[in-house]
Amino acid sequence: MKALCWEGVNKLSVERVPDPELRNDQDMIVRLVAGTTCGSDLHLIGGYIPAMRAGDVIGHEFVGEVLETGPGVRRHKVGDRVVVCSFVGCGRCWYCANDLWSLCDNTNTNPGVGQAMFGYESAGIFGYSHAMGGLRGSHAEYVRVPFADYGAFPVPDAIDDVSALFVSDSAPTGWMGAHLGGVKPGDVVAVWGCGAVGQMAARAAALLGAERVISIDRIPERLAMAERYAGAETIDYSTTDVAAELRERTGGRGPDVCIEAVGMEAHSTGPLHVYDQVKQQLRLQTDRPTAVREAIHACRKGGTVFILGVFAGAVDKFPLGAVVNKGLTVRGAQMHGQRYIPMLLDRLAAGELDTAHLATHTVSLDEAPMAYDLFKKKTDGCVRAVIRP
Repeated sequence: MKALCWEGVNKLSVERVPDPELRNDQDMIVRLVAGTTCGSDLHLIGGYIPAMRAGDVIGHEFVGEVLETGPGVRRHKVGDRVVVCSFVGCGRCWYCANDLWSLCDNTNTNPGVGQAMFGYESAGIFGYSHAMGGLRGSHAEYVRVPFADYGAFPVPDAIDDVSALFVSDSAPTGWMGAHLGGVKPGDVVAVWGCGAVGQMAARAAALLGAERVISIDRIPERLAMAERYAGAETIDYSTTDVAAELRERTGGRGPDVCIEAVGMEAHSTGPLHVYDQVKQQLRLQTDRPTAVREAIHACRKGGTVFILGVFAGAVDKFPLGAVVNKGLTVRGAQMHGQRYIPMLLDRLAAGELDTAHLATHTVSLDEAPMAYDLFKKKTDGCVRAVIRP
């Protein structure tokens, strides 16, 4: 079959790889219907995520059709259209039982890397390095889905492929940030980043009752989307002082909840951006925490900061003093998709949530390397490129 492979830093190519096979009785083989580019893939492509090997198939956000099921699969049958969670959960360990699916004990077959980097391993994730289990990614004609009864969800007939696609990862990630960030009725919520995850976090905050949602970015098309589809106010950080603007808009107090949806390659206009970029390129730190710093400083005293962006390791100039002296709660997580996907499908079907607008471009699998270049450079108004085989 054809698949999109990582061949080295900033090198992608479409190659022929062996078709997937059932390995365990709870596996399922899915034919790709649609996948999408994702900002966290850019960290892989740029060489910031360890344990990548030439020939690894990337991609983790997808909708497919069931082609084959193992004898232990009970909830799916051949021909079903399913959306698949990007993180794989076994459904049986303590973490899965407590809805902490991205921390599953049993789906990362290379736990040593995570244990060395983080103290404990995470769950396995499709197409996201051997540190995260070495599972083949979804930018391929066919995908093996382990523990299919827990990670794949039937798509209602009323929901189109593209709308369902973003329930694989972007929508549950954004929702988790608002939910675990403790957004409640009457709150003022600030969201850094107007990509797919940031827009979904803003919309989730509104649906959870936030009185005001303020989205921060510099790309005009993304700011416009946040206004139109999430009902957010917006701030262009390239034209103003974000912290000062947030103080002014909140009567001097600051947002109750700040959600960082940017990640390890954050951009800014200040001198700290140059500092972070140089240190990252020299591998003196693994991540650029510009947006995290800004969120911590901007959050009101006693407020909550939730970190949704992907971070790999160590950062410099982390404002720990601000966390302590302002009495902040700081949380972060990879996406516990199985916890939210059924609810999000219901909201999509009911018209409470819109995701289809995130798909600004559609390409074939053969054109996927070009799509990632477009996506990385944010040219032609690209928010997400949908990849169809």
